[in-house]
Amino acid sequence: MSTKRLISIIVVLFIGVILLSAVFTSWYTVDESEQAIVITFGEASDPITESGLKFKIPWPIQKVEKLSKETFSLQFGYKQAPDGEITSFDKDTKMITGDDSIVLTDLVVQWKITNPRAYLFNSENPQEMLHDATSASIRSVIGNSKIDDALTSGKAQIETDTTELLASLIEKYNIGITVLTVKLQDVELPNDEVRSAFMAVTDAEETKNTKVNQAEKYENQKMSEAIGEKDAIISNAEGIKTSRIEHAKGDVALFDKLFAEYQYNKEITRERLIMETLDAVLPNAQIYIMNDEGGTMKYLPLQSLGSNKQTSPTATTNTEIKTEEGSGQ
Repeated sequence: MSTKRLISIIVVLFIGVILLSAVFTSWYTVDESEQAIVITFGEASDPITESGLKFKIPWPIQKVEKLSKETFSLQFGYKQAPDGEITSFDKDTKMITGDDSIVLTDLVVQWKITNPRAYLFNSENPQEMLHDATSASIRSVIGNSKIDDALTSGKAQIETDTTELLASLIEKYNIGITVLTVKLQDVELPNDEVRSAFMAVTDAEETKNTKVNQAEKYENQKMSEAIGEKDAIISNAEGIKTSRIEHAKGDVALFDKLFAEYQYNKEITRERLIMETLDAVLPNAQIYIMNDEGGTMKYLPLQSLGSNKQTSPTATTNTEIKTEEGSGQ
């Protein structure tokens, strides 16, 4: 084979390789969970987020970098293997609280890539920067918190403060990452002796809170009973008040009627009132009306004539009512 023919074959093979390379590198696919960046001689284009088959200029003029749109988890202070085994890193998790106590704190940071161009070109290792920013944020928040808050009721506030501080740092770094949430996994004391002492204090606090709640419940119960008794007394008093007012109104109405009768016939009304008063004051007395004009009948018994009841003289009260004929009294 001549040299010229050999050169021709080599040229043809080279052109064929270039054509095959152009064919296989001129198209790419973007999945629904991916976003792509087309890089032309080192310059990145706008992110491509729509899924489907895409075309570009063959390599090496253009190349494509694909990044996931899913949410990632950064495990800070520990690492969980696929088989479930957990490895702790005490050097990362050991922190000092605001009241000079030591705690071990590990957490999980949920984040996602929101700016592929910044993620690819603004940092050599964005995930390492996220890890360092997480360490700085949680240490700052724990350093401003008390140990009681870090171990008990203050965890939610620590998570919120850490999320806000970490998000502000990542925004300043501009590495194309957005922090979604920060979740504390565990906050504990560094050794068993300190942990048991703190748990004893925590149990005492819980017992105190329980006793306080029981006392407040008892106080509320007694207050409710006292208020109910007070309302019952007031209601009863209102009823008595209304009854006495109505009774007084009845007495006034009766008096008005008696006064009207008295104005019509004063003498008869006066004698009737005297009789009724004597009957009310002396209910068991025998009353006689005496006549001193010398007539045959000296007295008039008011008791029923048909009564067979005998009353002893010692138990009889004689009341004399003198009347004057023609008197205006």
